[in-house]
Parts: sequence; C-alpha cells; structure tokens
Amino acid sequence: MFNENSGLVKVWVSLVLNGTYTLDQVPKLSNLKEVVTQVVNSMK
Repeated sequence: MFNENSGLVKVWVSLVLNGTYTLDQVPKLSNLKEVVTQVVNSMK
C-alpha cells in the first residue's frame, strides 16, 4: 500500500502538478491513484 511519503506517489504528484500527466492517467496500481489524488487536492 502506498502513502503520501512513498517515492512513487511523490513522482506522480510532481508529474501531475507539472502538467505532464492528468490524475486520470495515474495507473490503477494498488491505492496509488487514490493517494496521488488526495495529495494533489490537498495542495490546491
């Protein structure tokens, strides 16, 4: 399970925030998409 401190989560959050990918493009790998979505939404 991923959390906000997981390396892969941090990579995907930066990719989404930079506009390289959208939240819809985050892979459905375990709970990765949910955690990335939570982190990105908390930064808005």
